[in-house]
Amino acid sequence: MSASTQPDASTSDSKPKDERLADYLRSRVEDGELYFKSKFIAEDVSLSSKEIGALIIKLQDSVDDLSIERWSYTGATTWRVEQTG
Repeated sequence: MSASTQPDASTSDSKPKDERLADYLRSRVEDGELYFKSKFIAEDVSLSSKEIGALIIKLQDSVDDLSIERWSYTGATTWRVEQTG
């Protein structure tokens, strides 16, 4: 019997998904702006690219300290994020 009863549980899962994504974006834009495609950050935030796509729309309206905009679409949406104020 293993010492851990939930081997897949991690500390990153303790926060809601939208907070994890917002925290990640904040940490990446400290030095300026960030351009990203969901599939390239999915592993970093332990979310699927589909989850990120849904959450980023929600964050556009709910996070006041970040400016999030759809930048372009070439194979997948590229998002632009920068700090506000």
